[in-house]
Amino acid sequence: MITGIKGVRIRRAAAVVVTTGALVAGGALSTPAQAATAPSVSAKGAFMLNSASGSTLYSKYADTKRPMASTTKIMTARVVLSIPDVNLDRKVTIKQAYRDYVAAKGASTADLRTGDKVTVRQLLHALMLPSGCDAAMALADTFGTGTTISARTKSFISKMNAKAEALGLTNTHFDSFDGNSTQNTNYTTPRDLAKLTRSAMKWSTFAGIVKKQKTVQYATTSTGGTRTYTWYNTNKLLGSYSGAIGVKTGTNTPSGPCLVFAGTRDGKTVIGVLLNDQYRYTDAAKLMDYAFGSSSASTMQLRTLPSGAQQD
Repeated sequence: MITGIKGVRIRRAAAVVVTTGALVAGGALSTPAQAATAPSVSAKGAFMLNSASGSTLYSKYADTKRPMASTTKIMTARVVLSIPDVNLDRKVTIKQAYRDYVAAKGASTADLRTGDKVTVRQLLHALMLPSGCDAAMALADTFGTGTTISARTKSFISKMNAKAEALGLTNTHFDSFDGNSTQNTNYTTPRDLAKLTRSAMKWSTFAGIVKKQKTVQYATTSTGGTRTYTWYNTNKLLGSYSGAIGVKTGTNTPSGPCLVFAGTRDGKTVIGVLLNDQYRYTDAAKLMDYAFGSSSASTMQLRTLPSGAQQD
């Protein structure tokens, strides 16, 4: 519902969670730089804002709580980056538990190998490009507190919720570090997720990572050798829509296909969220066209991910 005023693989099993919220459907503000008519999108919930001002550009059930799959990882990264004096070059040794976790969940993975030593910066790449749930667990285990992996990851999730509260995300709650809900209480709203992303994009490290289509990283193995990791960004909007600069995909059974997107043209940057949208890339392009006063969506050709690359 929009007013005038203003293909996907399902692979991660999780229970359905939709926490009832107020059904708010605002429209999109028209400006001279925008198309005259707000587009319709297939998303169950959508929101787009002006990154500079935070003003609303588009809204569809923006305050209805929904599960958001791997877009959860935006908060995972945000928490790590906001740790005082965090050393992004700190080496983290990959544990077998991280591989066991993704195998048990059938989750997306960066295929981090047991015993490899990777930096926090590399883990952030592994988190955001191939949507590595192993990388998410590694970060949660590294930056949580406690005497066991379970205790440390729970501690990290508490930090995610504390950060949500600090950012004023009143309709957001996390029960996982990667979007694989454990208690049926991992949810957000399009508006909250856009606000979170706007906050995260102010970190140059984050913004620099999420705009990459591909990265090649080198890690030291347990035997002192060198391993090469090649990770492709699951966000097909990058390289397909002119000006796209991020941000994160997400897909699992309760959430449906999700996309947090951002784009910049002529000095104007917008950030948008689509939750449960079978046509997320086309709809993201339509929304950015609306913001930029362009018509790229109709001719956009989606980037194809290489065989074997993670899909999300």
